[in-house]
Amino acid sequence: MNKNDFAITPPMGWNSYDYYDTTVNEEQVKANADYMAKHLKKFGYEYIVVDIEWYSNDAGTKRYEHQYIPFGDDEMDEYGRFIPSPSRFPSSKNGAGFKPLADYCHNLGLKFGIHIMRGIPRAAAERHLPVFGTNVTAADIADPGSICGWNPDMYGVRNVIEGQAYYDSLIQMYADWGVDFIKCDDICDSWMYRDEHFSGWHETRMLHEAIMKTGRNIVLSLSPGPAHIDKAFHYCDNANMWRITDDFWDKWELLKNMFWRCEMWQDHVKAGCFPDCDMLPVGTVGAGFGEERLSNFNYDELMTMMTLWCMFRSPLMIGGELTKMTDGDLSVLINEDLLELMKDGWKAAQVYRDDRYAIWKSQNKALEKTVFAVFNLSDEYKEFEIDLNTIFDDSKEIYHFKEIWSKSYVESGQILKLTIPPHGVKAFK
Repeated sequence: MNKNDFAITPPMGWNSYDYYDTTVNEEQVKANADYMAKHLKKFGYEYIVVDIEWYSNDAGTKRYEHQYIPFGDDEMDEYGRFIPSPSRFPSSKNGAGFKPLADYCHNLGLKFGIHIMRGIPRAAAERHLPVFGTNVTAADIADPGSICGWNPDMYGVRNVIEGQAYYDSLIQMYADWGVDFIKCDDICDSWMYRDEHFSGWHETRMLHEAIMKTGRNIVLSLSPGPAHIDKAFHYCDNANMWRITDDFWDKWELLKNMFWRCEMWQDHVKAGCFPDCDMLPVGTVGAGFGEERLSNFNYDELMTMMTLWCMFRSPLMIGGELTKMTDGDLSVLINEDLLELMKDGWKAAQVYRDDRYAIWKSQNKALEKTVFAVFNLSDEYKEFEIDLNTIFDDSKEIYHFKEIWSKSYVESGQILKLTIPPHGVKAFK
């Protein structure tokens, strides 16, 4: 099985982190799955992803001291593998793991995913728990010199046969549960290790090999960013998506910065391999962080974000709580003219960018279709005159377009005149 035989198009779904932080539970996951099945599945959204610390019984209880509690009350099996907290995920009791919750999602026609941290639990190493299928313990394969700077749960795994056996058993357990998507953290980038000695490089390969051995189509997503452009071949050989930014939140300066990041990575987008702009902070976010709020992005900024993500063909993972989505929030996520660009065969490139505006173009040569967008990156209303000869190879006297967001029809000569609000966009097909 080749990893590009699935995830031909960018994965689309929902992730629990932006709203719940470390605290999501089974009932809440099911509620979001129900919403997705009813309102979003027909537009291509299908992954329900439980983010970080699902194995923690006390997650969130010391939020103002620790986002991740050192040596917290975590659930683990006899082979040193984290398993779901039964108090938060009751259906996982008696060794069921996430299989009942995965089955629930599958029965809705959706797919199920989880977040993991790179490595092996420190507690497993300290207890000298056995590594499944070997005659060694977790302490033998753990690398205490390879740690995460922001999460205290794990040690890195040594690049040895028994280390691969650990990952093989871990991923096989997830496959048996019915997991379709794994987001692995502390592996795409590390601010602690800036040279070749970062064990995340070989652990990425070990994860990929373990997934291939299961025979199950499991998407591998790497976090956090920013990904290293000189490692593009490594990410694409071993994963399906990788973060090109640190955590993306609802701040204009972060969104504006993404134009530079997407320009840098635009040539590395292809079937099965997708540079990831991170989650979409649409709707209500921040509850688990102690600050539930509506997204700070206004509607123009939400349209800009969604247009860039779709033209670049980033994975689309919704961060807001789905059950609190307004009709306006939903409309941003289900623009079918934009979602068409997520299909295989579309190729995008940035035509122009300065501090005032940017132009992106996406083409599907097989369908002879072109979509382009003009983004106002400034803080005030701007009038633009766009020479369409810089966008189209075949010059015409008159062009006819549909503006993707307003659904209005536009006729223009070779110079297209536009007025765009601050941080806004006009997109045409």
